[in-house]
Amino acid sequence: MAKTILITGASSGLGEGMAREFAARGYDLALCARRVERLETLRNEIKQKHPQVRVEIRALDVLDYEQVFEVFREFRTDFGRLDRVIVNAGMGKGQPLGTGYFWANRQTAETNFVAALAQCEAAMEIFREQNSGHLVMISSMSAMRGMPKNLTTYAATKAGVALLAEGLRSEMLGKPIKVTTLFPGYIRSEINEKVKNTPFMVDTETGCRALVKAIEKEKATACVPAWPWTLIGMLMRNLPLSVVKKMS
Repeated sequence: MAKTILITGASSGLGEGMAREFAARGYDLALCARRVERLETLRNEIKQKHPQVRVEIRALDVLDYEQVFEVFREFRTDFGRLDRVIVNAGMGKGQPLGTGYFWANRQTAETNFVAALAQCEAAMEIFREQNSGHLVMISSMSAMRGMPKNLTTYAATKAGVALLAEGLRSEMLGKPIKVTTLFPGYIRSEINEKVKNTPFMVDTETGCRALVKAIEKEKATACVPAWPWTLIGMLMRNLPLSVVKKMS
């Protein structure tokens, strides 16, 4: 029996790329995002390439917290169970604090942390009932340290969800529910398509293949791609803040 994976934010970027990679590996997919028309296009593409893969789609605005629970439960009913949930939906909007853009920073904080909390609650409700499952949190390399300017709020939310996942992992030690936190480095996607001359940037397909490989290993944590981000992560955590600032 194929395992079923739920991916939020699956209409673009890393979510879309991971859906393609998992489909190629024979997983059934529960895909949700705000842009249903893009999900429909992705589903049609996957079904054409991999007819054996079952793909169900639903509209989901992760800021509608009640809808998060409804959609997760409906997917579980569709498939009978959910084996893995990837908390991927997020946004990169942000501005330096104190410059009049509280609304942008608040939206980033609510989308990347509070909405991620709702997704974890909905997933864990199902996993506890099943007494099995794999929760995957997509964090960011920016979570390693406090970041300046436009990255300040974004980095803080990604650090927050990493600790949220770690707390769950601690609770689930020795139990049949696994929790993985991934820290992606620079992977080309819609969120950064206008950023040029970025060192160590990999294309979407390469990056998503590395993400899926790490997820399938069910590691507790992983920097992705492993090279050079595992080393960079160690440096970010230990170098003086003045040096880390220049790296950002």
